[in-house]
Amino acid sequence: MNSTVLFSKTPPVKLFFIAAFPGAISMLASALYQTLDGVFVGQFLGETAFAALNLAMPFVIINFALADLIGVGSSVPISICLGKKEEEKANNIFTCSCIMIVASGAIIGAILFVTAPFLIQLMGAEGEFAELATQYLRVYALCSPVTTIIFAVDNFLRICGYIRGSMFLNIFMSALSGILELLFLGVFRWGIWGAALATCSGILVCAFIAFIPFFRKKTLLRFCRPRFNAKMIRQIISCGSPNFLNNIAGRITSILMNAILVRLGGETAVSVYGILMFADGFIQPLLYGMCDSLQPAVGYNWGARKFSRVRTIEKCCFTASGIVSLIAVIVIALFPEQITKLFMANAGSEILTLSVTALRLFSLTYITRWFSFATQSYMLAVEKPLPASLISVSTALIFPVILIGIMWPLGLTGIWLNFAATSILAGLMSLIILKKLREELKRPDDI
Repeated sequence: MNSTVLFSKTPPVKLFFIAAFPGAISMLASALYQTLDGVFVGQFLGETAFAALNLAMPFVIINFALADLIGVGSSVPISICLGKKEEEKANNIFTCSCIMIVASGAIIGAILFVTAPFLIQLMGAEGEFAELATQYLRVYALCSPVTTIIFAVDNFLRICGYIRGSMFLNIFMSALSGILELLFLGVFRWGIWGAALATCSGILVCAFIAFIPFFRKKTLLRFCRPRFNAKMIRQIISCGSPNFLNNIAGRITSILMNAILVRLGGETAVSVYGILMFADGFIQPLLYGMCDSLQPAVGYNWGARKFSRVRTIEKCCFTASGIVSLIAVIVIALFPEQITKLFMANAGSEILTLSVTALRLFSLTYITRWFSFATQSYMLAVEKPLPASLISVSTALIFPVILIGIMWPLGLTGIWLNFAATSILAGLMSLIILKKLREELKRPDDI
């Protein structure tokens, strides 16, 4: 598909369905392997392994965070450069970004491998619980140099118009990872390290496939001789900071939550928190996929100074995000027991009761979460990283930590309500930001 024609000529509503629907399915598929990971570990290895997976998961996501910073941070200026017809500059950003991701993956992976036992013990885990979490984290750390680039190349494919190709590749990645995990855990009877190895193997295969069009020079973006410069690196970091800060801040919050939950309710409370995160991991990719898939189009038209088109595209994004979020509220609130048993088929009455309550309170989050999510994506797409970062860090870290203190007397109920209260505060902040920037966002097109 010719991405230039797609972004500049296709009617906005049609563009939404062409780009956002496959993008949402693509992100859902790429996140599905994490859900399958939890399902298989919980079913084959038991509650302790499931809790260990959830204890290690924040560090796994941190491992991918720097690559995500570079991938998202480069995608925005690449799209804007293409809108300005600066193809050579776009190719240089693309090439340098790929090199930076591989190098950062090697460095962060090495650090995590060495420090894994200390980090897990710092969370308060001991014995088998700590050992399983360490095993899981170390496999991801070893594979980091060749796996962390997967999310960046997904963005690059969409910029080049390979929207359906990106979707099918992510579906294949989830299917391959799931099949390998079923084989490793269900047939070979490997431990929790086998679950991590299955996922990393699926990512590695698909990362190689994703780069084939670029190696064959069949894409809008081409590899070139890299020319690094401080301005380009600052631009990438600036545009990628909202997502990076969201990942890092969110994982810091998850680590803090897990540390508190270990002390308040032990493995049971950590497992319930993990179920909430897996539920969120099913919904958030849909929101992220829709908004993220439209960022290249928004950035392209912003660079081409077609501001009215940008606003129309964003209206579609906000509307669709709201609809998906409200559906999520209904599903989680009505089927909490079924969601719990998806991960723990033999869940006892104690964990089932706790999980049902937690899920119903957690479902309230999505009444308002869509608004701040769409606003953050909008700000990022038009190169306004500061307000996007403010929404990101406040949602992922500042509001949750403040609310932990305020809701501490409520015990575990306060933890489960934390998500909904954070979502309300983030929505109010997003509304204020949009009002302050309304003059710039509503400027007329340049003729």
